[in-house]
Amino acid sequence: MPSAADLALANRLADAAGAAIRPLFRGAWSEERKPDRSYVTEADRAAEAAMRAILEAERPGDGIVGEEYGAVREGAARQWVLDPIDGTTSFIAGRPIFGTLIALVRDGWPVLGVIDQPILKERWAGRVGEPTTFNAKPVRTRPCPELADAVLASTSPNLFGEVDADAFMGLAKGVAERKIVWGGDCYSYGLLASGHIDVVCEAGLKLHDYAALVPVVEGAGGTMSDWQGHPLDAGSDGRVLALGDPARLEDVLEAMS
Repeated sequence: MPSAADLALANRLADAAGAAIRPLFRGAWSEERKPDRSYVTEADRAAEAAMRAILEAERPGDGIVGEEYGAVREGAARQWVLDPIDGTTSFIAGRPIFGTLIALVRDGWPVLGVIDQPILKERWAGRVGEPTTFNAKPVRTRPCPELADAVLASTSPNLFGEVDADAFMGLAKGVAERKIVWGGDCYSYGLLASGHIDVVCEAGLKLHDYAALVPVVEGAGGTMSDWQGHPLDAGSDGRVLALGDPARLEDVLEAMS
């Protein structure tokens, strides 16, 4: 189980990342495209470097998996998984709906997660065995009696391949008309944990994109799984579902089949 000290460290990592990001938001910074054609900015790299420096100093035996600077000590049972800016496109566009993601993964399973929005100063934190908090106060997902009443979120239709797009459209047809929200990346999962969104459906995610989300959503009463309904771990294929009301999982899977 993650300790209170682990959570305190994760919060300090988020503080350090936010201190690196805020001076650059809507300011002047450099950017470039990575080999996978995604964008990386000066803020992404500065935030991850700040977090890694703390971990190297305080947890030298733990592994680190970061989006921008790769992995060290990959065989360690405890791995800190970092995404300094999840939603770089939103950061570039000056939209404060990106977030810093910090996860502790033990033996391949996410056990602690933080979603931090450094501009709005909003932070969700979850760890196994404890309720999720939003700015240090407990939050809960909301009930969703019928899939047809659900608010559905996803980052972009462009992130679905042809087969994945067909599955998503099956789900989209099952939810309330005009209740599909695009954009938001990790921020949508925080809103789900706080009871504002019912379902998030995405594909093509990597471990640093989803590891922190699992403890946050599940500690608030929701559930996260792959598109077959299996729990998410370090080996999951990147097709991700988050539901505020776990009772709707079978309905979602049926709609996507």
